[in-house]
Amino acid sequence: MMLDKPAISYSYLLLRGSFLALISLSLGACVTASIEKERAGVTGLEEGEGVVIMAKSYHLGNETENDFINCVGAAIGRGRGGLRVVPNQEFVDALFPWFEPRTAPADTKGLPDLMMRPGVAQMIKEKGVRYVIWLDGTTDRVAGGGSMSCAAGPGGGGCFGFAWWTNDAKYEASIWDLAGLEDAGTVTADYTGTSFVPAIIVPIPLLARTQSKACKGLADQLKLFIIDEPKPI
Repeated sequence: MMLDKPAISYSYLLLRGSFLALISLSLGACVTASIEKERAGVTGLEEGEGVVIMAKSYHLGNETENDFINCVGAAIGRGRGGLRVVPNQEFVDALFPWFEPRTAPADTKGLPDLMMRPGVAQMIKEKGVRYVIWLDGTTDRVAGGGSMSCAAGPGGGGCFGFAWWTNDAKYEASIWDLAGLEDAGTVTADYTGTSFVPAIIVPIPLLARTQSKACKGLADQLKLFIIDEPKPI
């Protein structure tokens, strides 16, 4: 009888683990999304024109994540309706020092004076940049809970418990039209996702991947915003 107990206990744990895994997979990690657009002018692109993506939040002392900027740039440039994207550092170097953090215009009111500076308008034309897209925002963990413990022994090891956390990816893109020297509008994306890690013997991570979804969603909307001119009423 004493020899049967470990086998029964192990089978019971496996059964519970399989049951929990099935429940977790059926629930999955969930993400909710909110996209808003505010248009201030007519947009569109001519042959050879493109966009450059810049970090705006350094004005607030909190630079938007470089990986998110790179992600949005790559997503805007590929797929159906992909736009020509000028690399951020290439643009900044070519316009030095006028788009460095301390000298970049804070709003479109400074664009006319910027264009009057020697070589600025010509260089922007050579680079083919029609729109500057200023990105601002962060991905933050806003909630979380649960606990998990792992142990190992002569007979094996495993993890037991349940952990979860919620990330909020909130970003705003301001679009400046360098041809009209005006603000074309804004696109905001707010993605909230909850990830789960249940564990009975083996942890099963169910990740929401909130930031990557925000990247794709924002990029798709920016493409539509720039190339989809509103029809006259």
